[in-house]
Amino acid sequence: MGTLSALFAPERVAVVGATERPGSVGRALVENLQAGFEGDVVPVNPNYETVCGLPCVDGVGEAGADLAVVAVPVSAAVDVVREAAEAGIENVVVVTAGFGETGGEGAARERELEAVAEEYDLNLVGPNCLGIIGTAVGLNATFAPRSAPSGSISFLSQSGAFVTAVLDWAADHGVGFENVVSLGNKAVLDESDFVASWGDDERTDVIVGYLESIEDGRRFVDVAREVTRETPVVVVKSGRTEAGAQAASSHTGAMAGRDRAYAAGLREAGVIRADTVQDLFDAARVLAGQPIPDTDGVAVVTNAGGPGVMATDAVGDGPLSLADFGSATVDRLRDRLPGGANVYNPVDVIGDADNDRLRDAVDVVLADDAVGAAVVLAAPTATIDFTQLAADVADLQSRHDLPVTTCLMGGERAREADDVLEDAGIPNYFDPARAVGSLATLERYREVRDRERPEPTTYDVDREAAAATLDRARDRGATRLGVEATPLLDAYGIPTPAGEVVDSPTDALDAAERIGDPVVMKIVSPDILHKSDIGGVKVGVAHEDVYDAYEDLIARARNYQRDATILGVQVQEQVDTESGVETIVGTNRDPQFGPLVLFGLGGVFVEVMEDTAVRLAPVAETEALAMTEEIRASPLLSGARGRDPVDREAVAETVGRLSQLVTDFPEILELDVNPLVVRPDGVEAIDLRLTIEPES
Repeated sequence: MGTLSALFAPERVAVVGATERPGSVGRALVENLQAGFEGDVVPVNPNYETVCGLPCVDGVGEAGADLAVVAVPVSAAVDVVREAAEAGIENVVVVTAGFGETGGEGAARERELEAVAEEYDLNLVGPNCLGIIGTAVGLNATFAPRSAPSGSISFLSQSGAFVTAVLDWAADHGVGFENVVSLGNKAVLDESDFVASWGDDERTDVIVGYLESIEDGRRFVDVAREVTRETPVVVVKSGRTEAGAQAASSHTGAMAGRDRAYAAGLREAGVIRADTVQDLFDAARVLAGQPIPDTDGVAVVTNAGGPGVMATDAVGDGPLSLADFGSATVDRLRDRLPGGANVYNPVDVIGDADNDRLRDAVDVVLADDAVGAAVVLAAPTATIDFTQLAADVADLQSRHDLPVTTCLMGGERAREADDVLEDAGIPNYFDPARAVGSLATLERYREVRDRERPEPTTYDVDREAAAATLDRARDRGATRLGVEATPLLDAYGIPTPAGEVVDSPTDALDAAERIGDPVVMKIVSPDILHKSDIGGVKVGVAHEDVYDAYEDLIARARNYQRDATILGVQVQEQVDTESGVETIVGTNRDPQFGPLVLFGLGGVFVEVMEDTAVRLAPVAETEALAMTEEIRASPLLSGARGRDPVDREAVAETVGRLSQLVTDFPEILELDVNPLVVRPDGVEAIDLRLTIEPES
């Protein structure tokens, strides 16, 4: 696959399927290209001599093009792409539908298309897409009703309809683009390819996207992690609900559902996730137009108390903080503002302020070392000229080189000012919270850019012992394992209580004698996942009661499920849980992103509380420590109600070791350690269950 820069900057474009028929895709493509493309446009259709006044050729091989846009019936599309490839055309956009999205025959046809692209090393967009735009050369190779204004944002979308809506909106809101691509079915080029290419494009300041799926999550993470060191990436990912997670067999599977996987993957990639389309383009505009702040201190300057309070609340709700002005700044404000003004943050210049007073206040606060960014808010008054205010703010922002957003709360009076601010790259909003939210986006990207990315620790483990445990399970046809798989944890250095799995009451007595009173006894069956729900766990069993407890556990299991496979009973050392906190560490293998690792509050109510943090495996210990701080129950780990703080480092090591285990053994699909009892002096894995593939 060649470089994608030529895809958006061709010299000669062939439109295969061009036609004079009004309302047709083939005609719209030609007309859109004629409207602004700096190169040559060649219609391809043996049934016409000319299309839209341009001479036609019979076949794409005669066009001499370096980009072919294919809009022919689906039955001919693969042959046309092969013909283009044989003519040396390396860049192809297939707008034709009727491929994989239709299933059956269409899916087979899409595989043929992929094979041709692989054979000839094509850069192929689509099929079933709207097309592409490259504003640097005026290229609009889409059938959208309007093109994109020029700018420094590159935009990808899995929905062609969304592209048309965004282009229409952008033209009215001063948002410009460098490149636009409708991904379609992503038969060849996908989101990772474009993010990688645009990350190297000096004309692209921000990459934004609308995604419904990511085909190869691990590749996307690897690509975006490098790109986001220099270029912000912001996406809206649709499909937050995951009904399938409810059917997962493990706690981790239920809680680390598909959206949690995407959230973890995007976080690891350094991608900023927007919740709405409005958030997406608010982020894009501020990242494209404003510098990244060095600190999170925000100054608020306003001529209206109410909007100032709203902005202050928005600062408190997010990652930013109100800047604490130095005494020199306060003195300068006091000298320049009337007695009724507030010279502390937020600065209120009061309602009779004119343009000079507002300008002076903004100039003073931007000079303060504690200020990393500013929000300027103004309600319309007879003493304020919004257009002049916009020019003043643009000038001050440029001179101080600090990010500024504005909230000029007006209608007609604010429109001309809005144009001035747009030209300066300063976002203007009617809502103070959006103005603050845009600055918060800059702070989020600064964290991404500056984030340390340590390599996960590689622990000294016994892989052979772990492999033997999994082999024994497969030999007996098991795919679901419980405490009989405890040797897996032992092999990877995760502490477990002393215990044995026995298959007779006599052996249970012997095991209890070796372990010491009292013991915990648990039914061992891959078919009974929730042992406590059927009374399959007995705690505090004295030596004289072990025999009867064994018999009772077996009977309960048989009564619950007569055909259940029962491997015996685990006799285990009783662990003091009172001095610790019951947590869960688990993994779930996602089809796109691979193994996820989850940590959170554990015990019998784990799915009720749903208090967890998720990361992609393998997990570095610094990230594992961050997971312990991220959950709502973090104060419990810090020693709430007079308890001693637990050993968070031991938790982080356990997370790291477990993530290494599931990375080493991809046949482990799901694994729960629940509870993992965390105490001041370490951790102990009390119970586990896992699901493995039937064949490695």
